[in-house]
Amino acid sequence: MPATDTRDALLERIADALDRMAPPRVDAPDFEAADAFVWRAAEKSLHPVAKVSRVAMGLLKGIDRVRDQLLDNTTRFARGRPANNALLWGARGMGKSSLVKACHAEVAAALEKEGKPKLKLIEIHREDIETLPILMGLLAAAPFPFLLFCDDLSFDLEDTSYKSLKAVLDGGVEGRPENVLLYATSNRRHLLAREMIENERSTAINPGEAVEEKVSLSDRFGLWLGFHRCSQDEYLEMVRGYAQSLGLGIDPEELRRQALEWATTRGSRSGRVAWQFIQETAGREGQ
Repeated sequence: MPATDTRDALLERIADALDRMAPPRVDAPDFEAADAFVWRAAEKSLHPVAKVSRVAMGLLKGIDRVRDQLLDNTTRFARGRPANNALLWGARGMGKSSLVKACHAEVAAALEKEGKPKLKLIEIHREDIETLPILMGLLAAAPFPFLLFCDDLSFDLEDTSYKSLKAVLDGGVEGRPENVLLYATSNRRHLLAREMIENERSTAINPGEAVEEKVSLSDRFGLWLGFHRCSQDEYLEMVRGYAQSLGLGIDPEELRRQALEWATTRGSRSGRVAWQFIQETAGREGQ
């Protein structure tokens, strides 16, 4: 075999080997396919969501102040004005996730009426945080504003993926694309377990610096919105609002009695508990 043919065959084999070693090409998503997507990190792709599971804004009771703040922030961002990444933290079942999805629906509908590019909602799971730079690369060049949503965000001991989040929020060279805003919900104000912070304080040479380095993650969110346990009156207001929206024809006093009994058996009062009670009641009433 001539030397030239041997060299060409060797180069072809090297080229084939390099192709196999290279990561798969990430195709540009079809953002017209839906208004909401779920990021599938393993496939490096965005899965369109045909129907988002959400509660109408008018049914979210007892959170008026944080509702108005988040809606204003979302509206400013979608219209190209400065806005902050938001951390919604606090009591479970008080509507943190529901509020994010409701704000997206309100703002997206308003933009559609005005003939402007619609706001897109993208959910990323906590365990996929390390792939954020890849996702950001897909979104940066798209002609839409994107609301990136991470539900129940928190980090445990030995979990270092929070560093990827810090870099994306503010600290990286590229920074966050102007058309992307991040909203996260958490039961923890600082996103880290108490024992995680205490461990850093007890083992570090300079405890103060070690704790500051971890706690600074939540500081990257410019907007902090706290959700606190609701009172009995607020809980009953939620129940009445849900019952009215579904047209439940049940006596108000009986509805109140059953709602309080339900909350007592659950050991808590929240928007989630109110919704679960209404689901149970509607089922019994055949509606």
